[in-house]
Amino acid sequence: MIRGVRGATTICSNTEAEILAATEELLGNMIDANCIQPEAVASVFISTTEDITAAFPAKALRNFAGWTYVPVMCMREIPVENSIKKCIRIMLHLNTSLTQAEIHHIYLNGAKALRPDLDTNGAV
Repeated sequence: MIRGVRGATTICSNTEAEILAATEELLGNMIDANCIQPEAVASVFISTTEDITAAFPAKALRNFAGWTYVPVMCMREIPVENSIKKCIRIMLHLNTSLTQAEIHHIYLNGAKALRPDLDTNGAV
C-alpha cells in the first residue's frame, strides 16, 4: 500500500541556509516519526509559498544517506489570500503496511496552524 506522509514548516527569512535547514529538520522528523527507509519511498513532492525563492528545498533531501535515487519535485503552492507565509510543505509517498491512522504527520513552527487537529509533535 502507498500512503502519504504530510509535513510542513515555516521559515523566518528567504535565505538558502534557512530553507535547507528547515527542510532538513522537517524531513528528518518525518523519517524518524515513521521509521522511513529510503527504499520504501515512491516519491516526494515539496511545495513552497511564493515568497520562498532563494533555493530549492529538495536539495536538503540529498543530505540524507541513501536518498540519492528517491524522486523529488519542488512546486509552488497556490497563492490563497490570508494563508501562511514562508511555508514549506512535504508530501512523501511511502510503501508501507501502516494504516492511515498509524502515519505520523509532522507540522513545525508556524505550520502547526495548518492542522490544529493533529498533535503538534506528529502523532495523530
